[in-house]
Amino acid sequence: MLRYLIKRILNMIPLLIGITFLSFLIISLAPGNFLSNLKMNPSISPEVIHQMEVEFGLNQPLLVRYFKWLWAVLHLNMGISLAYRVNVAFLIESRAVNTIILSVASMIFAWVIAIPIGIIVAVRQNSIWDRVLSFLAFFGMSIPNFFLAFLMIYVALRTGWFPIGGTFSVDYDTLDPIAKVADRINHLILPVFVLGIASMASLMRLMRSQILEIKNSDFVRTARAKGLSERVVVYKHVLRNALNPFITMAGYSLADLLGGAALIEAVMNLQGLGLLLLNAVRSLDVYLVMGSVLIGAVLLLVGNLLADLALVAVDPRVDFSALESQ
Repeated sequence: MLRYLIKRILNMIPLLIGITFLSFLIISLAPGNFLSNLKMNPSISPEVIHQMEVEFGLNQPLLVRYFKWLWAVLHLNMGISLAYRVNVAFLIESRAVNTIILSVASMIFAWVIAIPIGIIVAVRQNSIWDRVLSFLAFFGMSIPNFFLAFLMIYVALRTGWFPIGGTFSVDYDTLDPIAKVADRINHLILPVFVLGIASMASLMRLMRSQILEIKNSDFVRTARAKGLSERVVVYKHVLRNALNPFITMAGYSLADLLGGAALIEAVMNLQGLGLLLLNAVRSLDVYLVMGSVLIGAVLLLVGNLLADLALVAVDPRVDFSALESQ
C-alpha cells in the first residue's frame, strides 16, 4: 500500500504542472488582460497603466510569469488577486465554506433518495413503480439546472415560502446562533433541491442498471440455490457489488466542490467558489483563476486516489497490483 501511495503521489506532480501550465496558457492567450478595461478609461494615464502592469507582472513573458507563480505556490503562496487586491488563498477560503455546505448537502440529498429508489425499481423491474419512477428520472435528467433554478426562483417569488436568492438574510449578523443556522438552511433549500435533482435522477438510473446486471450473475444464482431469501441476496450480495461505481463517483465529486455549483451560484446569487471563479474568468484575474484551477485539480486527483483506496477496502476482488496496472 505504501509503495502504491508513493507512486500515485509522485504521478500527481507532472499532472498538476501540466494542468496548471495549460490553464495559464489558455487564460494568457485570451484577448486583452485585466487592465484592458482600465486602458479605455481616459481619466487613467498610460503611465499609471504601465506602473500597474509592472506591479502585477503582466509585462513579462508568459513562461516567466508562470514559473514565478509556480515558485510562489511551492512556497504556499497563490499570489494576489488583481481584482480584489487580497491574497488568493484568503479569497478562496472565505468562499469555500458556502460552496462546500451547498455541494455536500445536495450530494447527501441526492444519494439518500436516489439509491433506495434505484433499489426499489430494480427489484420490481417492469412494475408500475419502475415505469413511473424511471419516467420521473428521465424527466429530471432532461431539465437544465439553470432552467430549474429560474423556476424555483419564480416559485419562491410567487409563494414567499423561500428566499429569492442570496446566501443569508440582510439581518443575519443580528440573529442569535440558532436563528443563523435556520436562516442558512432556509436559503439552502432551493439550491440544494436544484443541484440534487439532476444527480438524483442519474444516480437512480445507475443503481437500477447495476442491480439488474448483477442480479443475473453466477454468484447470485449460487446464493439463491443455497436457499437464501431474496432480501438477503439483494442487500448482502447484489447491493454490495453494485456500490463500486458509486465509490468512484464519490471520489470524483470532491472536485465538484469547487466549480460544480458555479451556474446555480450565479443564477441564485450565492457567494461561493463557483461564482468567484466565474467572475475571475470574466475579469481575467489570472492569479485567482490559477488558484481555483490548482485546488480543483488537487481535489480531483486526491478524490480519485481516495476512491481507489476505498474500492480496495470494500471489494476483495480488487487489489493494489490491479490498480497499478491501470
